[in-house]
Amino acid sequence: MITLVADAFRPSTFVDAFRFMGEHPGLIWTKTAEHLELSAASMGIALVLAVPLGVILGHLHRGSFLAINVSNVGRALPSLAIVAIGLAIFGIGFTNVMVALVALAVPPMLTNAYVAVDGVDPDAVEAARGMGMRPRQVLLRVELPLALPLLFAGIRTAAVFVVSTATLAAFAGGGGLGDIIANQASYRLEGVVGAALCVSGLALVADLFFGGLQLAVTPRGLRSRPSLVEPDVVTGFVPK
Repeated sequence: MITLVADAFRPSTFVDAFRFMGEHPGLIWTKTAEHLELSAASMGIALVLAVPLGVILGHLHRGSFLAINVSNVGRALPSLAIVAIGLAIFGIGFTNVMVALVALAVPPMLTNAYVAVDGVDPDAVEAARGMGMRPRQVLLRVELPLALPLLFAGIRTAAVFVVSTATLAAFAGGGGLGDIIANQASYRLEGVVGAALCVSGLALVADLFFGGLQLAVTPRGLRSRPSLVEPDVVTGFVPK
């Protein structure tokens, strides 16, 4: 009972959390590096798998059934369940959790990439074809630049999902800040809150990073233009 009272949440817990981070910088940096490594690997694989496929399907105006249903299935599968199933295949460690995070990141990326390219103004595409552009040039010079806002909405949504869900690695030996969050007995409540604040900060940084990347790759003439299709504020997905 004494331990429960000592670990009860109170307003000063946030102060204690920052004090914990200041007193254990080595632990925080090590676990943050592990968290970033896992998140970056998962996002990299998901980007390679989902974005090109979604862009190609959107350019061909085919595959809406695939894109939407992959998204629905991916959102219906709990990440912890995928980790549990993966234990029998990959065992305990980095790979198991990475596969679960890739499965979490692919649906919003694939769906948004498809909808973004498929929803580009047909008049702009026809004008480009009328100027003699080949299909590849139409995709790279017209469709992709106009689709960037919605496409990046999916990537930013996936990045936040991955960084926040990577805490599940603690239950499968994958490391990361989840090791602190899941071990209140050792790090007490201030450690749990401190690690949770770090995860929140990483999710914010990931969103800002991809937002800055979007700004960098968007042609200057299109930066002030509104998106052709407004994304959902939570999922980034927009039905046609």
